Amino acid sequence: MRASLVAAVLAASLLPGCYAPLKLARDDSATVLSTQLLDAPDPGQPGPYRVRYLTYGSGTDKRRAAYRDSVAFRTKSVDASKLVDLGESAKSRNKYWGFTPKAFPLNARVWYPDGPGPFPLVLIVHGNHDMKKFSDPGYAYLGELLASRGFIVASIDENFLNGRIRGENDARAWLLLKHLEAWRGFVADEKNPFYRKADLDRVALIGHSRGGEAVGHAAAFNRLPRYPDDATLTFDFGFGIRGVVAIAPVDGQYTPADRLEPDVKNVDYLVFHGSHDGDVSSFMGLRQYQRVRFDDGRPHFKAAVYVYRANHGQWNTTWGNKDDGPRSSRILDLRGLLPPEEQRRFAKVYIGAFLEATLHDDRRYLPLFRDHRVAGGWLPKTMYITRFQESGYRALADFDEDVDVTTGTAPGVRIRGDSLATWREGGLNLRTANSPAEGSSLNEYAVWLGWNNRLAGEDTTRMGPPASYTLSLPDTLARAWALGPGSSLQLLLMPTEKIPGPRKPPHADTAKADEAGKRKRDATPKQPPRLEDLPPVDLSVELEDAAGATARLPLSRYGAIRRPLEMRVLRRADQEKRAFARPYEYVMQTFSLPLADFVEATPSLDLTRLRAVRLVFDRSPAGTVIVDDIGFSTGDAGYRVARGDRP
Repeated sequence: MRASLVAAVLAASLLPGCYAPLKLARDDSATVLSTQLLDAPDPGQPGPYRVRYLTYGSGTDKRRAAYRDSVAFRTKSVDASKLVDLGESAKSRNKYWGFTPKAFPLNARVWYPDGPGPFPLVLIVHGNHDMKKFSDPGYAYLGELLASRGFIVASIDENFLNGRIRGENDARAWLLLKHLEAWRGFVADEKNPFYRKADLDRVALIGHSRGGEAVGHAAAFNRLPRYPDDATLTFDFGFGIRGVVAIAPVDGQYTPADRLEPDVKNVDYLVFHGSHDGDVSSFMGLRQYQRVRFDDGRPHFKAAVYVYRANHGQWNTTWGNKDDGPRSSRILDLRGLLPPEEQRRFAKVYIGAFLEATLHDDRRYLPLFRDHRVAGGWLPKTMYITRFQESGYRALADFDEDVDVTTGTAPGVRIRGDSLATWREGGLNLRTANSPAEGSSLNEYAVWLGWNNRLAGEDTTRMGPPASYTLSLPDTLARAWALGPGSSLQLLLMPTEKIPGPRKPPHADTAKADEAGKRKRDATPKQPPRLEDLPPVDLSVELEDAAGATARLPLSRYGAIRRPLEMRVLRRADQEKRAFARPYEYVMQTFSLPLADFVEATPSLDLTRLRAVRLVFDRSPAGTVIVDDIGFSTGDAGYRVARGDRP
């Protein structure tokens, strides 16, 4: 965790009369999660193995009896002095723990299947918390579940890095890899209980909070020959890390060589975050998600999930619902939180499915990451916003490359708009944009598209042709990218609260149209409506081939098109407004439309000669949407269930 916003508002939050009414978005989960399409065992339920448990560690730990009196075997300490600086607190911390960074212990709790193996190995690491309130036991619920399903799970003790120090996430990451080095010895030692039982070519790292950032750095360090900030420290890791899971991570607490690089490359990646996180109070993991890259030609995927009403601490049973300790109950609005069992139920399902897919190669679970609606019977009944991308994705337009709004990302892609009231590109910010310490940018760019098909005038029922946004493709692109029925069109989209005014009729009397528009604006209430009270938004997606054949499908067929989910984290409304730039986060939903569905709609459509992708705003009379990452995915057939993920 970080130094929370809670402390910043504590003094001003002691007046109970100022507490605001509970504010939650209208829940549509009864509809969105009404079906169960995945035909596989629930990954959040125990598997067939009996679970065994032990600890390993120094055997001399001053503060932790579990790592002193009851270790199954002892481990050697490691020298982390080049990676961590304890600052002014060094003397007191070293006295409390009984060791310095020159002799950090390798301590862990291990849950493992009762069987011969070899089993995939999963390391879990906590984040920052009170160093005297130990965090590593808080993932026993995951350890017990995953061990029963055929994984060895080690919850790593890094409590001696907790407390009020900064810039230590490189040390957190390095310690994970030193544990893997120790495991290399365990599996080779005939006297060790894990002799030949752990498969170090099938490894996953799971981290929470600062640990959620650290697992990304560990994935980077795993492939590097030397420490980026001091090349005298050599690395020789090279473990078979296949998956990384980040739970409510921070981002940028440590920057290798003072830059944000794509820490996570060529491994599967999952990140999730709660809307009511009172500590890491923006979805900072989206920034790491944006940086994940696949360039080795092998199949990989990345997924992000925003969990409405989840908080920071309930992912760990020892942290609880108060994201900054007992005093936060006076500051944070805890009334709308998911019950802790439900929040951890989500973690069990998604982490269980991720590890089954990534380490056990069970492809039955892949569709969950493409569209969460396929698992309505497994998931707690709350709202989710999900993002997904697999290694076969190629962008037509990701809006990152330049300031020319008429060109796409792929060479030769041209863009045009018709009858749009809003058409602009720009950057997205975290909702904590008012807090410079957090860093406001999501490091992501997108396009804003607004429309109103109504014609200005006395007759408010008159409509013009629907507005549209068209990406024209070069002649050779469809064949060069091998587009076919097994491919999908993919895009990110989120409606906003903006609704442009009616457009001027063609050949209209401008003065009369302006006067009619002015009268309507004057009659409009000044108080903005709540997001959930605005009319729903839908639109069509159209493909066109070189012969002019077109196929058009409604976007809502492929996911819930929600406006941003409003939330209040702090109990006092005035403090909420000061702490946050807006009452919601910019989290866009991935929509994945199989090209086979377009051919089904128009059998004459020639996918090898596609010439245009078009968003047609014909299903809602007016609105504004943010759109990003429009492209084609050519390797995602395994991420679908029958009939194109249609719950």
